Parts: sequence; C-alpha cells; structure tokens
Amino acid sequence: MINSLVQDLQALVECESPTSDLLGCAKVLEVANEITARVIGSRAEILEVNARPVYWLGSKTPQVLILTHLDTVWPIGSFTPLWSVNGDVATGPGIFDMKAGFIQGLYAMRGQDLSKVALIATTDEETGSATSRQLIEDVSKVAKAVLVLEASLDGKLKIGRKGTSTYQINVFGRAAHAGLEPEKGVNATVEISQIVTTLIGLENKDLGTSVVPTVMNSGTTTNTVPALASLDVDSRSFTLAEMKRVEVAIRNLKPSHPEARIEVTGGINRPPLEIAATKELYEKCEAVAVKLGIAPLGSASVGGASDGNFAKQLLPLQSLRNHLNIFTPIA
Repeated sequence: MINSLVQDLQALVECESPTSDLLGCAKVLEVANEITARVIGSRAEILEVNARPVYWLGSKTPQVLILTHLDTVWPIGSFTPLWSVNGDVATGPGIFDMKAGFIQGLYAMRGQDLSKVALIATTDEETGSATSRQLIEDVSKVAKAVLVLEASLDGKLKIGRKGTSTYQINVFGRAAHAGLEPEKGVNATVEISQIVTTLIGLENKDLGTSVVPTVMNSGTTTNTVPALASLDVDSRSFTLAEMKRVEVAIRNLKPSHPEARIEVTGGINRPPLEIAATKELYEKCEAVAVKLGIAPLGSASVGGASDGNFAKQLLPLQSLRNHLNIFTPIA
C-alpha cells in the first residue's frame, strides 16, 4: 500500500495547481478523481461552486467531514524537478499543504461505509476560501466532527490556530511640486509611514497577536509630493477578542495632517480556532491512539489558519498529523 500511496501523491504533486490557475485546479481534481476510482472503486462528484471546482466524495450529510484542499501557494515552475525523494523526505509543491493529507484521507476511506463520511477538497483555500466558505459552513452544520488533514511540522495534532485579518489602508493627500511648492502638498508617504509605526505598536507578543505591514506603495514621480499611499496589513491572533481589539484600532486610525484622509478596507477573514473548541475531539483522538497502540499524539497551536477555522464555530474540529509516517513532508 505504501508504494501505491506515494505514487498517487506524486501524481497529485506533479499536477501543479496554484489557486490563481483555475485550469490547473480543475486538472488536479481530475487527477484526484482518477486516483479515487482506483482506490475507492467509484468516483467522487466534481461540483462547481461559485465558478470553482470542488471535489466531494461520500455523504452529503456526513457525521464526519474530512476537509482538505488541493490548491497550492506555489506559482507554476517554482520547483525543478516537481517531485523528488531523498531518503524519507519527499519534496514538491503542495506536499505539506496539503496534497499528502488528501491522499491519506482517501486511503483511510477505502473499504469504509461512505454513507456517514465525506471527503471534500476545495481549490481556493490558500487565498481565503472566498468561494467555498459557505459550502464548508453548510456541511459543517450537519457533521458531528471535522478532521482537517493538514500536517504539522512536528507531527502533533493542531488544536489551536490563529485567526487571520487582512486590511488595506489608503491615505489620500494632495500632490504638489516637491521643489517649487512642497508646502502646498499633503504628503501621503509621510502619513503612511506614521501609520506603520502605529500598527507595530498594536502587537502583543505575549498573547501571540501579530500586526504585520506587508505591501506598501506611494508616489508617482521623484519630484512630486505623493497624493496617494497604500498599505496592506496581515494581522493574526489566537483569540477573537484580540482580533477585535486590533480591528477597532485600525478602523479608528487618524491622520496627523488635518487635510489628509484615511480609508480602511478588509477585516477579519478567518476567526481563530480556539483550544476550547477542539478539547473534546482531541481527547477522543488520544483515546483512539491508545487503542491502536500509537504513542501519544501531542498537540500544538499554530499561526497559520485553515478552513477548519470556519467549521469550528459549528462543531468540534481537529487538524490531524501525518499518522502513516511514510515520509517527512516538506512544503
């Protein structure tokens, strides 16, 4: 079984599927369905949800939902070769996040009664699940548990995840000639730089709250006072209270110049997966491990979010490690 599982993983990895490549995402689901037909003996249904393909195997009203995705963050051509194995380590785009998880979930379903379980693979997870979020929330309402098969680096069960927020801040000033009459301008670059300092001050490392200015743009020419500046912000926290604190602060940013104007868009995307929401299911997983003779699984809280952050609002949820220990997956 191990050899066939690894071969199937290779087939998925060699089918590149960055989120932005809709054709690539459709193709990787075709490959997944060919594998499904061989492993399960029947094909999954490929749905179109808001113009994006979604893989669905099993019940439409599952008691257990196995949640995966087959899109990746890697642009086409990021890896040469696409697939390589060195000892017990396989490398390629999307192995860790999360094509290996899909393959393991699929093989775990072989020979099982599919009337009470579903395996879903979306294709927009890496960019926030804008098109698939409603589907995930709807099916989670009827499930008793959700398993998110995304591995953790040290093999523990993920029982906590930070929530994510993204913001774009635009500052509107007034252009003027930088040499002849700079005093007539309102410098948007100066304003945005002061905002960066304010944002950094919103972090709380003790609580795991990060506020990270990422992409910034301003100005048009070297001799013009910039009339417009923009800034993207990534903020994450383990608690919703912290996320709301940061959001209130960002939405209430004030310019230092009375004639400058600040516009904020965006907000909370994925709420945090707080440990209290996963405690019961985690304890059940540890109990099952004991029955199977597996060493204690252990737990971890991580900074990355997943579709499980949506589902956790509705039912117990767990992100599972790589139980088969076939290889140590890398990105």
